[in-house]
Amino acid sequence: MLNLKDLIARHAQDGTLLWIGLRPARRVPMRSVQSAEILGAGLAGDHAGSEKRAVTLIQQEHLTTIGSMLGRGPVLPQDLRRNLVIEGLNLLALKGRQLRLGDVVLEITGICAPCSRMEEILGHGGYSAVRGHGGWCARVVVPGRIALGSVVAPLQGTPLTTQDNTPSKTR
Repeated sequence: MLNLKDLIARHAQDGTLLWIGLRPARRVPMRSVQSAEILGAGLAGDHAGSEKRAVTLIQQEHLTTIGSMLGRGPVLPQDLRRNLVIEGLNLLALKGRQLRLGDVVLEITGICAPCSRMEEILGHGGYSAVRGHGGWCARVVVPGRIALGSVVAPLQGTPLTTQDNTPSKTR
């Protein structure tokens, strides 16, 4: 029988990088790019980042969920203003863990809460629809280059957390 440490480390599959977006400045439309350089402070050409929020990620599956809560089809990645859209990997399961995208290693540091602009961009109920589905923030562990279609793979042996995101005692 698998213990909690082993269960937390298991993922059904790797993910795929579907979209890369840059925010050249505050409150301006995002720019979609095919590839990007990720530096210690985040994506080159992206206006702002901090150590724990250098890069923002969201699951493709959540774009459909948010759209459903708004009574429409999937929302567009640029509407949520996240840098990367990943498909096929549960990012919640990676809180406090590291993942590899091409040459880059990121560490998921926490949730990316919606901003007040979600109501303006998505319409009535937009802010509430994004709550709990707004993606994740990450810090850059190893800078490098990423491109659309890159495999997104959890790294084994990185810090583990339990379901409530507290450090695991089963290491």
